[in-house]
Amino acid sequence: MGEITMDLRLVFNIPESDLTINGLIQGLKESCSEIHVTILSTLMQALEERLIEDMIDTAPGRYVRNGHQRRPRQLKCSLGTIHYRFAQLTDRQEKATVIPLKEALSIPSHDRYLDEAMEAPIGLTVHVSYRRASSEIERIQGRSVSHSTVHNRVQEFAKTHNPFDDMSATPYRFLLVDGTKVHLQGPKGEELGKAEMRWAMASLGPGKPFKPVGFWINTQWAQIRKELEARLDYDKLDILFSDGGPGMEENLLTQNMKHQRCQWHGKRDFPYILYADGAKKPQQAPLREKLHSIPAITMTKAELESLQPGDRETVAQIAQKTEKGFQELLQSLDPEKYPKARNYIQNLIEPVTTFLNWWLEKGEVIPLNTNAIESAFSQVCNRIKKVGKRWSENGLLNWLKITFYKIFRPELWSNIWSEDKEQLPKIQLVSIQASYTWGEAIT
Repeated sequence: MGEITMDLRLVFNIPESDLTINGLIQGLKESCSEIHVTILSTLMQALEERLIEDMIDTAPGRYVRNGHQRRPRQLKCSLGTIHYRFAQLTDRQEKATVIPLKEALSIPSHDRYLDEAMEAPIGLTVHVSYRRASSEIERIQGRSVSHSTVHNRVQEFAKTHNPFDDMSATPYRFLLVDGTKVHLQGPKGEELGKAEMRWAMASLGPGKPFKPVGFWINTQWAQIRKELEARLDYDKLDILFSDGGPGMEENLLTQNMKHQRCQWHGKRDFPYILYADGAKKPQQAPLREKLHSIPAITMTKAELESLQPGDRETVAQIAQKTEKGFQELLQSLDPEKYPKARNYIQNLIEPVTTFLNWWLEKGEVIPLNTNAIESAFSQVCNRIKKVGKRWSENGLLNWLKITFYKIFRPELWSNIWSEDKEQLPKIQLVSIQASYTWGEAIT
C-alpha cells in the first residue's frame, strides 16, 4: 500500500463580532462540499499521474501521452460535484485511445451520478414522490438529482435486487394474504383504470414477525398459489390469515392448513352485507348486537395471551358459547329476507374461531385479526394512493421492491449499501495535523 501526503491550505473569513458556535458549524458545513471535492480531485490527479507513469514504464513504446479530454467529465457523488478532465494515452499497439484512471477506478462511462450517491434519494421515494425526494436531497445535501434520474435508478435497483428468491429453506408456518385497489396508467400516461394489488406475508410462527414474500398486480390467486409453492415450502404452512376475500380460501388453502379470518373485518363487513340484503340501520341494530355478543368476536389478543394451561376449561366454555351465539344469530337471519348475510355468517363461523381451537389443540397464541400485521402496509398504501396516485404496472412492482428493503427489512437495506463498502479496498487516513495563522480578511 502506497502513502501520499497532501498539503491543504484553508483560508476562512472570521466575523469580528456576534459569531456563535452555530455560525462556526454552519459556515464549515457550507464549505465541506468544496473541501471534499478539492481533496478528491487532487487524489484523482495524483493516482492518475502515477498510473500513467507505471503504464509507460511497464510497456515502453506502447503508450504515448495524448493530453486530456476536451471537456471535463462531471461526476456527482455524496461529497459534491467533481469536474475532471481525464488524461488520455494513445495505445500504439491497439491503435486506440485509453483513459487510464477511468478504467482503474471503474468510473461509469455515461452516468453522472455515482451509485453511492443514490442511496438517500432512492430510499426517500418510499415515503415521498420522486420530485420531492429530488428536492429534499438538494435542500439537505446541496446537490441536485433530477426526479427522472431518481426514477430510473429505482427501476435499475429493482432489476438487480430480487427479494423473493427461493425461500424454501425458511420454515414458515403462517401465511397472510391481502390486497387493495391501485390506479394504473399506460406507458404514455394514459388512463388504465383500477387494478388489484395483492401481497403475501409469512411468519415462522407465534410471536414471530410477518415478512413479505411476494407482490403482484392483476394476478389471480390461483397463479399466486403456484408462485408461492415454487418460492416457499408450502406444505409446511399451518395457517392462512386473510379477510376472506373472493378466491383466497379456495385457491390458497391446503388440506393441512387452517384458515383464520380477520376478527375485525368480520365485524366491520357484517353491516355492509346486511345493507346489501336491504336492511337499513335500525333493522341492523339487533343483529349487530347479537354478533358483538359472541365471545370469539369480542375477545382481545391481550386476553388470549393471558391464558394459562389451567384455563383449558374456560376456553372450552368460550368456544361452546361462541358456537351457540353463532347458531342463535343464524336463527335470527331469515334465509329469504337475509340470504347474503346468512351465507356470510355461515362461512365466517369456522375460520373466525380458528384461534380458539388452535389454542386448545396446540397451546399457541395466534393473531385474532390482521390489523397489526397490516399496519406496516398502511404507509405503503398511503404512498401509492395519496402521493403517486397513478402507476405503471412494472413501475409499481419495482417500487414495491424498494419498500420491501426499506420498510420491512431495513437491515437488508443497510447491508446492500454497506456490503461493498466493507469489501472494497479503501484509502485510509493515517494522520492529520492542523495549525493556524491569522492574516488580513479577504474581501
